[in-house]
Amino acid sequence: MTDGHLFSNISLGGRVGNNPGQFRLHSGGVAWKKQGGGKTIDVDKADIISMTWMKIPRSYQLSVGTKEGIRYMFKGFREQDVSNLTNFIQKNTGIAPEEKQLSVSGHNWGAVDINGNMLSFNVGSKEAFEVSLADVSQTQLQGKTDVVLEFHVDDTTGANEKDSLMDMSFHVPTSNTQFIGDEERPSAHIFWQKILAIADVGSSEEAVAAFEGIGILTPRGRYTVELHMSFLRLQGQANDFKIQYSSILRLFVLPKSNNPHTFLVITLDPPIRKGQTLYPHIVIQFMTEAVLTTELSLSEEVLAEKYKDRLQSSYNGLEHEVFSKILRGLSGAKVTRPSTFRSCQDGYAVKSSLKAEDGLLYPLEKGFFFLPKPPTLILHEEIDYVEFERHGAGGASMSSHYFDLLVKLKNDQEHLFRNIQRNEYHNLFNFVSAKNLKIMNLGEDGVEGSGAVAAALQSTIDDPDPYLNGIKNQAGDEESDEEDEDFVADKDDSGSPSDDSEEEGSDASLSGGEKEKSSKKEVSSSKPPVKRKPKSGDAEGSEKKKAKKKKKDPNAPKRAIAPFMYFSKTERVNLKNSNPELGVTDIAKKLGEKWQKMSAEERQPYVEQSIVDKKRYADETAAYRGAAAAPVDVDSGDDLSD
Repeated sequence: MTDGHLFSNISLGGRVGNNPGQFRLHSGGVAWKKQGGGKTIDVDKADIISMTWMKIPRSYQLSVGTKEGIRYMFKGFREQDVSNLTNFIQKNTGIAPEEKQLSVSGHNWGAVDINGNMLSFNVGSKEAFEVSLADVSQTQLQGKTDVVLEFHVDDTTGANEKDSLMDMSFHVPTSNTQFIGDEERPSAHIFWQKILAIADVGSSEEAVAAFEGIGILTPRGRYTVELHMSFLRLQGQANDFKIQYSSILRLFVLPKSNNPHTFLVITLDPPIRKGQTLYPHIVIQFMTEAVLTTELSLSEEVLAEKYKDRLQSSYNGLEHEVFSKILRGLSGAKVTRPSTFRSCQDGYAVKSSLKAEDGLLYPLEKGFFFLPKPPTLILHEEIDYVEFERHGAGGASMSSHYFDLLVKLKNDQEHLFRNIQRNEYHNLFNFVSAKNLKIMNLGEDGVEGSGAVAAALQSTIDDPDPYLNGIKNQAGDEESDEEDEDFVADKDDSGSPSDDSEEEGSDASLSGGEKEKSSKKEVSSSKPPVKRKPKSGDAEGSEKKKAKKKKKDPNAPKRAIAPFMYFSKTERVNLKNSNPELGVTDIAKKLGEKWQKMSAEERQPYVEQSIVDKKRYADETAAYRGAAAAPVDVDSGDDLSD
């Protein structure tokens, strides 16, 4: 990093817990991004008014104060980082970072310092704690000497921490010299008024707008949604959630294709908790054509001062549009709408399934969003590659109408979207290609329809999976060589006695004319089939008759094994042990996928094993055929008799 300093394990402190992420200090300001995606903070150096260092347990903390009165606390710096960053900050911002000490004496008697919307409690010259007055929902004056602060209940705080700060009480004696009062207005009253002017007090008394009977898919239920000045509340029969607007990352308005409903998704970081389940996305379902008229419970002064050009006094229009406009104006969150992608039915999404749940996959300008359950957002920047796959469920006739889309993330996590209709392939392929996402099984020439991409969609009876067949053939070699009495073959079906493909060719012959003749006989006759021993006089004209399969010579050499089969023998047990829930077909598919992704160097050991085995097979076959050419007195009829 030539411009500034980059740290990969710095936590963002605050009331919502400590979230680890990546911190960057550069000549233009400060940036922080949560680990694994989500919340981001970007502060321009022109907005920074103060920076403070503090030694905390096991590390150092850097506090950054802004013109808006917000203070960000970044934790996890080493002692040697302090001097390096201090010099860089002074050189690029002109701000000299201060140094504060943390009070660990346990005393609860000291002085209060209010700077912007931050309240610090100091014991002597050391800071004991610090809270944001923007989190205060109510403040009350109890008696003449006590001031109580009540904080917003934020259900997203429970996602990271078991405990959350709810209220705090200050005792301000009448003899206080910091907040000087009189008999009518004691010191506690002066302190209470100062907090009242800064804190977000009164917004919980009345909602700015309320929407009743709203259907929410996750967490499932029907709720009354109240939009307040600093938070939204979901009130249901069994659950009640209160969410700070600072936890909202983005809003999504996504209509359903050929359906009278529209999804509105509120993405949160951190997520809300219901029992042991976390909900990073609130999925609301509106009737697309529903119309609503509402007036906001805000005075003209507040609208002009705090929400200028963001809100208006009244709204009239489609319900989901009214809801999104009001929520966007109050929270400041951005709204994402459908991209330029269109399905073959001219919709915004394609039907798919994820983790056995049917839903819609929305290809967006900067990611993919699967709705409604489980709601899964995948950003393009998190994707390592995508892979179009042959649909693996059901028979071949069913598979030919569907395909799967595998999305592999950079953190090795995978999302498999199944059962996508085949006619959606070209639109989806063109969209993915236009976003410059890596397509794993694209042909070497990089053209659609070539290489493995085209092969992935050619799933018919005449085009079976070569890797699955390899597994089945190998399994066939390991089975018993005893005679199959129910098997019949044409006399002309001949081949090398050492070639196991004789059995596969016989299976193929049954799907032709002989199979049709056999089925006709079963329909025309109600009598059960009777087995007959071949007679010696039946040698002539045997082209129209069937004979039992010759018993395989146990002395015939075994066919050479392909490199993939050596790889399969080695990896099959490991794959089965690590994924005991997988069946034979799924294991074969996984082995085939892994083999396709291996480089030539990784395949070389198995190729060498196959070359050695091919030489062995050639030598043994030559010796076997030489021995078979010698005259032998064999009565073929005895071989076929029971």
